[in-house]
Amino acid sequence: MAKKQIKTAWYCSACGAESPKWVGRCPACGEWNTMVEERVPSGASKSIGPARRGKSVAVPVSRIEATSEERIHMPSEELNRVLGGGLVAGSIVLIGGEPGIGKSTLVLQNILSIKSRRMLYVSGEESASQLKMRADRIGRAGDNCYIVCETSLENIFEHINEVKPELLIVDSIQTIASDAIESAAGSVSQVRECAAQLLKYAKESGVPVLLIGHINKDGAIAGPKVLEHIVDVVLHFEGDRQNMYRLLRAIKNRFGNTNEIGIYEMCQRGLREVTNPSEMLLSTANQALSGVAIGVAIEGIRAFLIETQALVSSAAYGTPQRSVTGFDSRRMNMLLAVLEKRVGFKLIQKDVFLNIAGGFKVADPAMDLPVICAVLSSNVDMAIPRSICMAGEVGLSGEIRPVSRIEQRISEAAKLGMETIIIPRHNLKGIDTTKFPLKIVEVSKVEEAFRHLFA
Repeated sequence: MAKKQIKTAWYCSACGAESPKWVGRCPACGEWNTMVEERVPSGASKSIGPARRGKSVAVPVSRIEATSEERIHMPSEELNRVLGGGLVAGSIVLIGGEPGIGKSTLVLQNILSIKSRRMLYVSGEESASQLKMRADRIGRAGDNCYIVCETSLENIFEHINEVKPELLIVDSIQTIASDAIESAAGSVSQVRECAAQLLKYAKESGVPVLLIGHINKDGAIAGPKVLEHIVDVVLHFEGDRQNMYRLLRAIKNRFGNTNEIGIYEMCQRGLREVTNPSEMLLSTANQALSGVAIGVAIEGIRAFLIETQALVSSAAYGTPQRSVTGFDSRRMNMLLAVLEKRVGFKLIQKDVFLNIAGGFKVADPAMDLPVICAVLSSNVDMAIPRSICMAGEVGLSGEIRPVSRIEQRISEAAKLGMETIIIPRHNLKGIDTTKFPLKIVEVSKVEEAFRHLFA
C-alpha cells in the first residue's frame, strides 16, 4: 500500500500569508526570512466553534443606529482607563508581555474581584493547583470563576457550552491547538485559526474574551501579525523585572484612546495600582545633584513629573559613547547637536549617558528641555534646584517651541510643591496665570533657559 503523502505549505510568521514554496521575502508584507513550513490538512476541515448563523444583511450607513457599547466595569481603575472605560461586551482583548512580568496575575486578580458574573479561565500553561496558589496569594477567591486546564480548541468550546460563561479568559493563545489543523500549537496557522474561532464566538455570543499572549525576543506579540489585526484591543504589559513598577500600554484599541497607560506596583500580594505616578517617578533625595532635571510629561490624559538623569564625562576611548534608557536615542543625538551648534557646548569628545528614572519610557516632545538641561548640568557640574521643573520642545535652531495642555502641566507641578516652572514663551496666551501658586518663567531660546538656571 502506498504511503500517504504529507502536504506542506509555507506561511509568513509576520502576516500569515501562504506560499506553495519557500521564498526569501514575503510577497505580501515584504519581510525577509519569515517563511515557515507547516503541514496542510489532508481532508476538509472539521466544523468547530459556535454554530453558523443566518446570512447578514447589508444596511445603508444612514439607517444604522449609533448605540453606546455595553461595558463591563473592571475592578482595576488603571485597567479601565487603558481599555477606554471598561471591557466592551463581545470584544476580544489580547494582553502580551515578557515571561514573569505579571500578565496572569493582573487578569486573575481582576476577574476574581468580579462577583456578579460567571467566568471561565482556560489555562494551557499552568495547573489548577498553581492557579489556586496564586489566588490564595493575592487574597481573592470566588465560586463564580471556573478553572479548566485545556489546550484543545474543540474541548474548550465544549466547556464553554457547559459553563456558559459571561467572561472567557484564555491563557495563553499560543498553547491552544485545533484538531482541524495538522501543525503544532503556537504555529502560524494554529494561532490564526484559534484566534479567528474565538473572535467568531465573542461576536456572536456577546461574551468578551481575554487572551494572554507571549512575546518574541524583539518584544512584539509572538505569532503572525494577523493576530493583532483580528483582536479588538492589544495591551502590552511591560517593565523591568528588577524594578517593582509595571506599565500597561494600549497598542491598539477600537473602543478608546491608545495613548493611555496604567501604572502598577508589584507587591507580595499581587499588583497595586499607582494613582499618583509623579511621586513614584521622583526620587526622595532632598539634596540637589548635578545632571538631574525634572520634566512635566503627558501620557494620555494624565500629567506627571518625571526625573531625567544625565552623566557627561570625558571619553575614555577614541569613540565617545551615547547610551540612552527610556528616551529616543536619535532624538537625544539631535539635541546634542543643537547644544553644540547653537549654544556652543562641545560634547563631541565626551561620553553622554541619559536615563529616565523609574524604568519609564517617554515620547513626549516636552521632555526635550529637561533632557538638554540635565546634560548641561552634568557637563558644567552645577545642580538644578529641586524646586524647578520644566517642559518644552526644542527646535533645530535652538528655539523653545510651545507644547500641548500647558495648564494641566502647571497644575501638576503646583500640586507636587514645585516653586518654579520653565515653559515656552507665548504658551500661555489667553490663560490667567494668577491662579497658579508658583512662579512661571517663559523662555524662547535654549540660552534663556540656561541663563535662568545657571546664571
